[in-house]
Amino acid sequence: MHRRAFVFASAGTGAALAGLLALSAPAAALAVGPSGAGTGGSPGFTACDAGSGQDAGAVSCNAVQLTDAAAWRGVQADDGAPGNGAVGDGAAGVGPVATTAPPLGYGPAELQQAYNLTTASAGNGRGRTVAIVDAYDDPSVVSDLSAYRAQYRLPPVCGGRAVRGCITFTKVNQRGVPFPLPSADPGWSQEISVDVDMVSAVCPDCNILLVESDSATFQSLGKAEDTAAAAGPVSIGNSFGSGEFRSETNADQHFQHPGIAITAAAGDDGYGVQWPASSPDVIAVGGTTLAPARGSARGWSETAWSGDGSGCSAIEPQPGWQSRIHTLRAQCAGRAVADVAAVADPDTGVAVYDTFDLPGWSVFGGTSVSTQIISAVYALAGGGSGPTGASGLYAASPRGFFDVTTGSDGSCGSLLCTATAGWDGPTGLGTPDGTGAF
Repeated sequence: MHRRAFVFASAGTGAALAGLLALSAPAAALAVGPSGAGTGGSPGFTACDAGSGQDAGAVSCNAVQLTDAAAWRGVQADDGAPGNGAVGDGAAGVGPVATTAPPLGYGPAELQQAYNLTTASAGNGRGRTVAIVDAYDDPSVVSDLSAYRAQYRLPPVCGGRAVRGCITFTKVNQRGVPFPLPSADPGWSQEISVDVDMVSAVCPDCNILLVESDSATFQSLGKAEDTAAAAGPVSIGNSFGSGEFRSETNADQHFQHPGIAITAAAGDDGYGVQWPASSPDVIAVGGTTLAPARGSARGWSETAWSGDGSGCSAIEPQPGWQSRIHTLRAQCAGRAVADVAAVADPDTGVAVYDTFDLPGWSVFGGTSVSTQIISAVYALAGGGSGPTGASGLYAASPRGFFDVTTGSDGSCGSLLCTATAGWDGPTGLGTPDGTGAF
């Protein structure tokens, strides 16, 4: 059974929708269905603190909790990696909390192995910052992040200024200052825990900047995005999204920050497009099912996750770097989603530590997971020294990706929802094979 951390800003929340309306058409015209949109690929997901309803144009996060541990189909690597024993005392950091056994769900060792990142994760990222934009506050994020990093023997969180052997974690509001912080929200706190843990897993030496918007409206999140960019991170991960709306091209301005790799989740409801993943200014990240494959050279297999979002934008024109793919151009005249992918299926999900609304360790999936993995890969690659937008991925060598050729997230009858050789909607160009394509 899955539980989705699915949090909406709705008309019932009073002023919550005001920022959305300030950037978009009248409410009755907000919802724009993608061409050939499906009915959703994730039955059994339930709303998590969804407020008063799911209004057109609402903004949600994309974290999916696996509530039935017996359903998890992954296997922890038996390689002597950190996370299978005692943890260090973390004297330079903030309050690590050890657990007595490896938590269920993939940890840093498995994710790094699966995407050929073990060497890069051990040697790259120091001094680089990954920014994350989320709504509302997670009051337990520092202690929870410290517990996650302690469990896997990752460098601890610095208690103050940066010193060798630890990373800095900074939390600010949408105006870029530490106080006042937004109101706390249990659902978005789960999302925040997913995000900071995934950046930690893939880029253990990266500093983390968390920018929390006042609410889950486009206006607040757009301000938070600009604040994150102003801090000069290598990448910014965005795990939120909404249905497309008629004036979304005006809101794209918040993702136009040259030199910064900006990732956005493709969605968790099966075939269909969400924004800002549909913006040509972001790297749209889809999701896969990741399982061990002991007999293969890679040691892992991937298929397109059935809950993944994909498709053809009804609003955004197709950028030139996508139209060069003949098979795509024949199926879609708009911006196509996704560009790249990583694990997102909660049944092969990742370990996350959250104590604000959960008892501690949980297994999570959703394209929130894959989005922050890809954002961290950009940080490992150096970000500004290489391609920072989706266009760079399309110019990269195919050898930089693991091509995902099986699975689907709907019944659209084309590569927009069915994995195939080369580019396809659910997984884009594929999943990372090291950092070379980034």
